[in-house]
Amino acid sequence: MSTSGQPQFRYTQTPSKVLHLRNLPWECIEEELIELCKPFGQIVNTKCNVGSNRNQAFVEFADLNQAINMATYYASSSEPAQIRGKAVYIQYSNRHEIVNNKGPGDVPGNVLLVTIEGVEASDVSIDVIHLVFSAYGFVHKIATFEKAAGFQALIQFTDVETAVTAREALDGRCIPRYLLPEHVNDCHLRIAFSAHTDLNIKFQSNRSRDYTNPYLPVNSTAMEGYIQPVVGLDGKIKEAESNVLLASIENMQYAVTLDILHTVFSAFGMVQKIAIFEKNGGTQAFIQYPDVATATSAKNTLEGHCIYDGGYCKLHLSYSRHTDLNVKAFSDKSRDYTVPAEPSGSRPMQQPPPLPHPGTATPAWQNTHFIPTHSPAGYGTAPPAMPSQNPWGPTLQAGRPPFHPTQGTSYTHVPAPPGETR
Repeated sequence: MSTSGQPQFRYTQTPSKVLHLRNLPWECIEEELIELCKPFGQIVNTKCNVGSNRNQAFVEFADLNQAINMATYYASSSEPAQIRGKAVYIQYSNRHEIVNNKGPGDVPGNVLLVTIEGVEASDVSIDVIHLVFSAYGFVHKIATFEKAAGFQALIQFTDVETAVTAREALDGRCIPRYLLPEHVNDCHLRIAFSAHTDLNIKFQSNRSRDYTNPYLPVNSTAMEGYIQPVVGLDGKIKEAESNVLLASIENMQYAVTLDILHTVFSAFGMVQKIAIFEKNGGTQAFIQYPDVATATSAKNTLEGHCIYDGGYCKLHLSYSRHTDLNVKAFSDKSRDYTVPAEPSGSRPMQQPPPLPHPGTATPAWQNTHFIPTHSPAGYGTAPPAMPSQNPWGPTLQAGRPPFHPTQGTSYTHVPAPPGETR
């Protein structure tokens, strides 16, 4: 018989005591198969949820004649075999017994391997994964990654029993829609057991978490860029404010050091910490202020401005999700200005007053082309905006006039000569 243009039975196949069932309801369970087949004989084994759509199964009878009875009955019946109202197509299997060899994914363990289907890595945050799985017990660690199979996660529980419970409850289920972005329709979970027993999480980030170790360092670069959007009253997404700014620096013809950034950003208030790092082939930096208001003032004023005349080292600023940077007090790439002095006992780390704008009381940052720092003209590389010596001392670098901010000293900003790059 046929219900949807598909025959229920193939007459040319060699009979076998194993029957192959197709077009099953998604995630059909073993009890439903047994209920359909047991009128025809003793069932010794089943294998459910096979095939790419997990809508096929195998049923093995104790005797060949029992399998033949079921196959011929439904082949001649006007009523097809049904499970949950769906017509089930039956044929003999090429195999003569079901061998349930347990693969690595079937051996119970305390770590689950979860494949999240139908989504990109950015669609499901690690916090959503934690929320879903922590409903079944304490989640120790999570690590997410992308493989050929798609977006996957390793989830470590306290013990095997908890992991087994979570797998039985969630395998084949969908993450609730209200936890997903609007463009994601379905998000199925495929869960197997991992051979791991204890995940090695080196730092907290948007890809890995260790919920047993609150002192684990945070990977700043990995955390950035996954801020949940805040929607304003006008329905538009607005940036969540923070006391820490993320600065991206474009057109870096000259080196941008900690001292340069410190001079630029301290014009708006005390800079507590700075960290410079490389990401996606560009230079970025975190700048931490004591409060959000100071950071907002700096961001609104400096966005789109250049550190050097001529369009060099252009700043693009956004808010970071961080509120307190974990940086080394003194290094080439990070500085904690709340630490009073370097370990060697050299000069104290003090906040210099803002650099005056040449010849006018108008804030220097209103210039849309450059930020008033020392011109790189006459040097092989751009000089730092704040010299390594005391900036208010009697001398600066060789060939530079003394600088006294209270005297209204004026400088001529000369564009950097061609070819002078770092």
